[in-house]
Amino acid sequence: MMATLLSPDEPPACSIEHEQGASSFLLVCDHASHRIPRMLGGLGLPAAELMTHIAWDIGAAAVAQRLAQRLQATLVLQNYSRLVIDCNRPLDAPDSVAITSGGVEVPGNRALSSEQRLMRQNEVFLPYHGAIRDILDRRAQGPPAVLVSVHSFTPIFLGDSRPWHCGVLYNRDARLALALRDLLRSDFLRVGENEPYAMRDSSDYTVPVHGEARGLAHVELEIRQDLISDDRGQEEWATRLALMLPQALEVVAL
Repeated sequence: MMATLLSPDEPPACSIEHEQGASSFLLVCDHASHRIPRMLGGLGLPAAELMTHIAWDIGAAAVAQRLAQRLQATLVLQNYSRLVIDCNRPLDAPDSVAITSGGVEVPGNRALSSEQRLMRQNEVFLPYHGAIRDILDRRAQGPPAVLVSVHSFTPIFLGDSRPWHCGVLYNRDARLALALRDLLRSDFLRVGENEPYAMRDSSDYTVPVHGEARGLAHVELEIRQDLISDDRGQEEWATRLALMLPQALEVVAL
């Protein structure tokens, strides 16, 4: 019998919330969880490390869930840590399965066989993106979907301070990102444009493949983690975005 990564009693690769949501928005969260499949034994890392930003986007899933409720939007959550396989990286990217993350070595990701890599791709990466693809395919005959990918970033990374409250990321199509940027700045927020990360075909997967390639309005949103690490911050940002995303979409439609 062929070995599998996920045991029958473990969660599937992704969860879908509000699948029948009436909104045109589709929310996704690539780095929603710090969970490691039992088979991988914590990847050789202390449990405390797996609670830090190297394993997941702290606060992002909670904001996305609250935002989905307010928008009545479908939400797709990735259920395993990006240290297992990064679902926002092309499969041929060097950090698809990271050997180091945030300066921390990941022992369980060293010297993987092609079979081990393929297991992670087939059981985590492909089902997650298949779920997003299927939702968008089903919506193709109706009003165009709007893709919003929710992420978070650390206030300090490798000693460098990140002053932005949030960032809007885009690749070739800046329509929704820039409209949202302007609205956020009107709320006296410091908003990065392709900061603290820049989106590229070589480094990003979700938005380029599911949003840009389909010609859909889209944005990848990065929120600083210290602003969404508790219920109050998560509610504040979900409320703000539930108001501003539809406004930004109206600007795009003009």
